[in-house]
Amino acid sequence: MAGSGRRRDFNEFNAKLEKHIEKLPDYAQRAQEKLQRYFPPADEAGGKTAEKPSPPKRPAPPVVRRTAVPTAFAQVAGQVPAVAEARAKWQRWNEPAAKHQRRITRTSRVLTLWLLITIFLGVLTVLAGTGLMGAGGTDVAQTVLAGFGTVVFGTFSVRTGLKLRQLKKLELPQASSAAPPPLPPAASAAREPMERLAESEASLGELLRQLSVPTSLGTTTVPEVSVADARATAQEAARALRGLAARIQAIERGRNSAPERERGALDAAVAKLREQLDDGIEGFGSLVAAAGRAVAASSDGMGTSKQALTDATDHLAGLALALRDLS
Repeated sequence: MAGSGRRRDFNEFNAKLEKHIEKLPDYAQRAQEKLQRYFPPADEAGGKTAEKPSPPKRPAPPVVRRTAVPTAFAQVAGQVPAVAEARAKWQRWNEPAAKHQRRITRTSRVLTLWLLITIFLGVLTVLAGTGLMGAGGTDVAQTVLAGFGTVVFGTFSVRTGLKLRQLKKLELPQASSAAPPPLPPAASAAREPMERLAESEASLGELLRQLSVPTSLGTTTVPEVSVADARATAQEAARALRGLAARIQAIERGRNSAPERERGALDAAVAKLREQLDDGIEGFGSLVAAAGRAVAASSDGMGTSKQALTDATDHLAGLALALRDLS
């Protein structure tokens, strides 16, 4: 009886176990559903976990860009003749030569002051030592003090004189990198030609500097005399062209103040001078091109570079002479 009871219990346990095994897929499915509530499944497209949609962000306020007031003011101020003239005066004031001259002037004034004080104390020493200042005879204390002051200020005078001598002997180098003259206003007919002239001057300076450098053999393709002649002619032509540009600006200022019926003749005069200015800039460009060909031919030893530079220099010299007569 006991054996049959144990067998029945085992059969019941086996049946319950089979039922639980059959329900295992349901348990696994429920567990997976609960797990998905806390950990969403991976996205099929990108492999990233699906995120909850974030709330819409507020649009950022527009960034208000402030205009560069100092830069704009500098650009506008450069076109005003009075401001350009003031800037040119300030640049001339800060030039090394002008500063050196002011130092000489100050030193000369200080030397004059020391000399006057020394002479005064010297006379006072003589008068006090000889007893001419008072009826009581020689004043020793006053004589000593005046003599000491004479020696002190005499020393100052000597040192200041030596300093003044050194300043006068000092030779300042030529300001090769001086600031270019201010350009005409943007509305002027001479503005664009003067910009081209400034670029041509910079290019010509670099080309002539390269022509002045000797080769490995110690010689130059173009003689130094030709290079110096071209440089001097270019400077003379640039001065003449700037004089012509100044004449155009003067006519333009007069045109702006003239009555309406008289502006046509002034416009025609400005147009004629502009043509002459363009011809001068073109001639200056020919000299730049000749210098460029000379630099390019320096490595080949071609003899045509010297002749081309000489011809362009002569042409520009004649053109500068004509422009100088006009301005």
